[in-house]
Amino acid sequence: MSTLPTPAAVPTLVVRTVPVDTAAPLLHLIPAGLPVEQCASWVRRGEGIVGWGCALRCETRGATRFREAQDWWDAVRAHAVVRDEVGTSGSGLVCFGSFPFADDSAEAACLLVPEVVVGRRDGRTFLTSITTRPELSPLIAPPPAAAPAAPRGVAFSDGALTPTEYATTVARAVERINAGEVDKVVLARDLVVTAADPIDPRWLLRRLAEDYENTWVFAVAGLTGATPELLVRRDHGLVTSRVLAGTIRRTGDDAKDLALAASLARSSKDLEEHEYAVRSVAESLAPHCSSMNVPESPFVLHLPNVMHLATDVAAVAANGATSLALAAALHPSAAVGGTPTADAVRIIGELEGMDRACYAGPVGWMDAAGDGAWGIALRCGAIDVDDPRQIRIFAGCGIVAGSDPEDEVAESVAKLVPMRDALTGS
Repeated sequence: MSTLPTPAAVPTLVVRTVPVDTAAPLLHLIPAGLPVEQCASWVRRGEGIVGWGCALRCETRGATRFREAQDWWDAVRAHAVVRDEVGTSGSGLVCFGSFPFADDSAEAACLLVPEVVVGRRDGRTFLTSITTRPELSPLIAPPPAAAPAAPRGVAFSDGALTPTEYATTVARAVERINAGEVDKVVLARDLVVTAADPIDPRWLLRRLAEDYENTWVFAVAGLTGATPELLVRRDHGLVTSRVLAGTIRRTGDDAKDLALAASLARSSKDLEEHEYAVRSVAESLAPHCSSMNVPESPFVLHLPNVMHLATDVAAVAANGATSLALAAALHPSAAVGGTPTADAVRIIGELEGMDRACYAGPVGWMDAAGDGAWGIALRCGAIDVDDPRQIRIFAGCGIVAGSDPEDEVAESVAKLVPMRDALTGS
């Protein structure tokens, strides 16, 4: 393993990708018994990539974490010897990554280059071997792994704030918004979860993929979740970003949910919150793109537990910026920080009372050409790599002038449901 070596010290990776014949779900191929930090995933509706093992790893911290990670990746890809017999998105040399939300987080950013990657795109499955050894051994599709066990003895406890304290914090944020300090601030809360045995991230990934098929199911360095929000994708020069802001909880009654969706689409509070988020993304992408399409009105994205106002922004990359560079330019968007961003992030640090670590930071993957996809780490939890029996799960809510503290507590509870259900098997 390597932690931010100098470019000259980066070893040469030998990379080979071949097509393989297997119909097994990608998430079922991840082997059992892996260290938590060596399980990687980016899968949606059965397609994407999974990886395991560690050929190389980079860790970096602070305000320069994105640039240092990109410099490291530039050195890795410059030294690599790649034989790619598939030539599709996710084949060849790839890395998975997760980045802390805040510049001053104690958590490290991580880029992981697995030893094995299995991908599927447009129904084609491929296998990649990544190694520092020069030999190119035959590549055979791995068999499905033993099924993971559900966590036992799961217990939840409050994290930095109790629900009552969170409501008070929301009220304080509304006061500061009304005082003119900011237009919007996103406040998060966490729960600490313990289990009797080490939590298998494969269990969480499979449950989340089954229950939330419209999300990107991810795992990087212990961070595991299912995000509905695509921060940015870069694919042969086409840049796309999905913005979610404005949320309402589902009831389970289809007729009532349709009425709620209509009310969400008319809600001045939620439309205002969404407009801030879309504007933040468009302004951040503009310096890196030659053209951009921003729809005039959002649509309502239906998830099993909540509904969101959503807008898909499309653009054309102009200056060769990698997907990670675009993610860095977008982070933090108004959807997870607030508006104006710098002031909102400062208030988050003053009010939340916790280190978000990689919650609400970019998470995803990138290839040797700089293409890739990065989501916002939402609906997720961070498994403690030193004690895998413990995981912190997170939820956040966008606070604007019209926010009601009790409503925001209820919204945070709804956003915790995916991880709570995955952990309890309900």
